[in-house]
This record gives sequence, C-alpha cells and structure tokens, in this order.
Amino acid sequence: MSSANSAKILRVGVIHGGKIIEERHLKHHESVTVGQDARNTFVLPSSGLPSSFRIFEHRHNQYHLVFADPMEGRVRLGNADVDFASLRSQGLVKKRGNLYELPLNESTRGKVVLGEVTLLFQFVKPPPEPAKAQLPPSIKGSLWQSMDQLFLIVLAGSLLVHFSAAGYLACAPRVEEHELSLDELPDRFARLIIPTRPPETKPAPTQGAAPEADQKETKSEESNNKRRERQPADAAARREQIQQKVVSKGLLRILGSSGSGGAGAFQDVLGGGTGAGDIAKALAGAGGVGVATADAIAQGRKGGGSGSVAGIGELGTSGGGSVNLGTKGDVRVSGHVRDVAPEVESANVDREALARYVRQRLKAIQNCYEKELKRNPSLKGKVVVRFSITPSGRSGDIDVEENTLGSDAVSSCIRTVIRGWVFPFHPPDNVAVAYPFLFSPAS
Repeated sequence: MSSANSAKILRVGVIHGGKIIEERHLKHHESVTVGQDARNTFVLPSSGLPSSFRIFEHRHNQYHLVFADPMEGRVRLGNADVDFASLRSQGLVKKRGNLYELPLNESTRGKVVLGEVTLLFQFVKPPPEPAKAQLPPSIKGSLWQSMDQLFLIVLAGSLLVHFSAAGYLACAPRVEEHELSLDELPDRFARLIIPTRPPETKPAPTQGAAPEADQKETKSEESNNKRRERQPADAAARREQIQQKVVSKGLLRILGSSGSGGAGAFQDVLGGGTGAGDIAKALAGAGGVGVATADAIAQGRKGGGSGSVAGIGELGTSGGGSVNLGTKGDVRVSGHVRDVAPEVESANVDREALARYVRQRLKAIQNCYEKELKRNPSLKGKVVVRFSITPSGRSGDIDVEENTLGSDAVSSCIRTVIRGWVFPFHPPDNVAVAYPFLFSPAS
C-alpha cells in the first residue's frame, strides 16, 4: 500500500471490559506500539504484555501486523475471516524469529486479543478537519481598539521630545575653548602649578683662605703622612711583621719543618733575598714538599713526590653495564567473522552481488567485534542486522533483529558501519535485507 496513492489511514480502537476506552486515527503513517510503558502509542493495563511491543510496523510504505504465538485474533482477507492459527498453518504469514508478520492493505481489518484488552483495526478515510471558528469583525475589533490609546499618545509625545532635543544638540555649533597661556593664568593657579623656589645662599668666603689648588695639595700631604705613620719605620721590623702573618696563615701553617719551626725556614726566605735557591733552602725541611724545576716538569714529574702526570684523554670510566628496559607492546586479540547468505525481499537486488559487496567490508565488522573481544575474550555469537537499501543506494531503517552476543556495543558499531555503506544497487523502492553475521574468537 503506497502512502502517495492511498487516501485511507489506519484506525485503531481499544476495547476493555466491553467498552471502547480509546480510539485513534494515525494520519502520519507511523508504527503502533502497545504495552505498559507510558511512551507507547497505546498504554494498556494488560499484565501479559511486555513494557513495549510493536504490533503495527510501517515499513516500505505499508503496514505490517506483527503477532506472537500466544496472541489470538482474526483478520479479514478478501471475503474470508482467518484466525491467527490458520494464518500460521497455511503459511500466509512470514516468520521472523519468534514473531509472525502479515502485510496489510486498505481492505484488511480485524482484531487482536491481548489478554483482557482487544484491539480493533481497519483502514478508513481521514475525517475532515474541523472548521476554525472565526468571530465577526464587529466582535473581534481592530488593532487600534485592542491597544491602550492613552499609553500610545504619551509614548509618542515622549519620543518626539527626546528626538527633538537630541537633534538640536547635534545641529548646534560647538563652542571652541580658548587655551590659556601661562601669562593669562590667575596668580593663585600659577603658584599651584609652578611653585617659587627659595633663593640659594652661598657661604661667604673666610678671610685668609688658600686657593683651591693649595687645598688639594694640603689634603694629599696629610694622607701621605698618615700612610707613613701606619708603616714601620725600620725595614727589618717590617719583614718580621710580614713573616709572622704568613707563617700563621693557610697551608704554610700546617707544613712540617726540620728546623726549629716553620718560622726559621721563612726567615731564611725573607732574609736571604728572593732567589729560587733561598726558597728551596727554606722548604727543604718540609715533608712531602719540593720545588718543581724545568727538568722535572719536562719529564712529567710533579713536586717532590713520585706521582706521574696523566692527560685528560687518559681519564675514563670503565665497568659500565647496559640495562635493557624492554619494549612495550599491545596484546593482539583477533576474532573471526563469517557471514551467512542474506535474506533479500526483492528481486531488484542480486543476493550474490550483495554478499560479495559485504564480504569486501567484513574487516570493519571484525574491528567492531575485536574491540569488545579485548574486554571479554569469551565473546561469541550471532548478530542479524535488518536494513533497507534505498533507491539512492544507501542504507536506511537499520535495526538489530537478533543478537546472541549480548553486547550492545558491537551491534551499535555494526549499525554505524552499515550506515556509511553505498551499495551498487538502485532499486525502484526500498528493499529490506536481513543479513546474519557469526562471531567467534580466533583461539
């Protein structure tokens, strides 16, 4: 039944306790669901129903009656009334899992018994739209009568005054401000801006003062005199003073001496001149200390010890081990995906060509399965996806008809993959396809 050519719509009535409690005309050709959930088309108080059951499905511009084995009812096909048991036994319905599906046309009518609730259905012409009641112009009034006239008058006068004032200020000539110079400022402002400075007083020169050059010479002579006073008068006393300071400082204080103390060696150094021989004589009694000569330096000897000089290139480290930190890798989980021959409801789509097209894209289906297989290594089962091929070659109305995997993530991923497929078929109308996939781990 094509919706473009059909002038009839589905009419469904609900009978409970021998009374019609609800009746509805489905003008938009939508599917009908029943159950105890508030989101259903008909909310039924029957306890034997699930929370939601789709009893009338609208697919491919045609309604389909869907019922299960426990349901009872009758359908008028042509001139005969056939119950559900006869429909199943005569093969007039198509089995879909544990459900049965019967296509309906405009002449089909019947009833479905759901426990204590009965559904009556038939196809009728849509009822005429009720005419909208319109009031006469004398009662309805005009737009001016519906407004507050006093408020509009006050508002218009206020806007007129404000815009007139703004226009006058915008058109009025600007008054140029004359910038005053410093001479034109009043005295009280001038004193605030430029405060007067008190006159500087220079010290009067004293009588008998020497010229500036004489004052500099006097200062230099006084500083030289003070420096001379701080130095010892005798050179011998000065050397003795330096000797005492050097002996009591640093490394020379802790060096041993064969003489009567470290002071005797340094007395020889300071008293006998500044030559290299005197220095060697002074340090001769110090243990572990020697004077480095040119020959000793050339031979690579250092000081009076027996050590050898090593170059920087000879220094190095040895004994370093190697540590293998290893590499980090991901655990590879693989699974097998096998497709079964699909069910195609039209001869406009070649089933073998469709199977070849899907097998070329099984890798994407396998990725959906292996992604969840990492979380559950024992995941396996069967998923049957029902979709339709539109005249444009794309997929539409994608539903999971059977899912024994128990994983909603895999089924959702498969729907996303199929939604992106563009099939090499262009049927004149939507073609329904049921495609099974079998999943199992590689191990």
